[in-house]
Amino acid sequence: MRQLLQCGRFSFRLEGRPLVMGILNVTPDSFSDGGRYGTLEFAISKAEEMVRDGVDLIDIGGESTRPGSPSVPVEEELRRVMPAVYALQEIGRAISVDTCKPQVMREAIIAGADMINDINGFRAPGAIEAVKDSDCGLCIMHMQGTPQDMQAQPVYQDVVREVIDFLRERVDALLAAGIERERICLDPGLGFGKTVEHNYALLRATARIEEELDLPVLIGLSRKSMIGAVTGRPVEGRLPGSIAGALAAVAHGAKILRVHDVAETVDALKVWRAALV
Repeated sequence: MRQLLQCGRFSFRLEGRPLVMGILNVTPDSFSDGGRYGTLEFAISKAEEMVRDGVDLIDIGGESTRPGSPSVPVEEELRRVMPAVYALQEIGRAISVDTCKPQVMREAIIAGADMINDINGFRAPGAIEAVKDSDCGLCIMHMQGTPQDMQAQPVYQDVVREVIDFLRERVDALLAAGIERERICLDPGLGFGKTVEHNYALLRATARIEEELDLPVLIGLSRKSMIGAVTGRPVEGRLPGSIAGALAAVAHGAKILRVHDVAETVDALKVWRAALV
């Protein structure tokens, strides 16, 4: 598997511990922390806390993608996201923008974003054109349906095979546009149009996805319903389960962990590595 990920101003070596991507939702309605960091002052404060805690990338999201959430107009998403992108340029960590809208992608790249994280896999008309001439990293995610309907009744014949085939098709589309392979990472989209059983099947298949597609895999399961389904805990009580899931993802080969709780995840990874030496 390729051991370099190019993300704008940053080139990450993927040997050793996985990268930790901290979630910074500048939305009023995120499932986990909606509204907490909606003002620029609090968003900057949270980002600075993540840096102290050892984060590698900060993923800024201006549109909730929880099941059933409505789409946000482009202008509103830009109003939420862009001040944070500009404000965090000198924070010393890679800045990712979580969006599926080409206009937001273009504006974020102009502002200096180092990665575009697209839950829609760069399928929107103009999405590939918006990112192809930059040097930012690109995270391709699989989602069945849309956030409005994805959890209504997700069905697969073979969830691992179908997700791999989708990701391969999207990788090929980006490569055909002239995008360098070193800029691409993959997200199987846990919780995005999957049952609990689908999610855990994909988690266990992380190494297979990396091996078949020769690209690093990002896993995002922090605080999700797949944790609650096993533990019986509400969102605010899912930290221990999320840490366990993150370590399981690493054991299965994940190279990037997208998390809410940076300090706790970084500490868990330090102990994990020390125990393996």
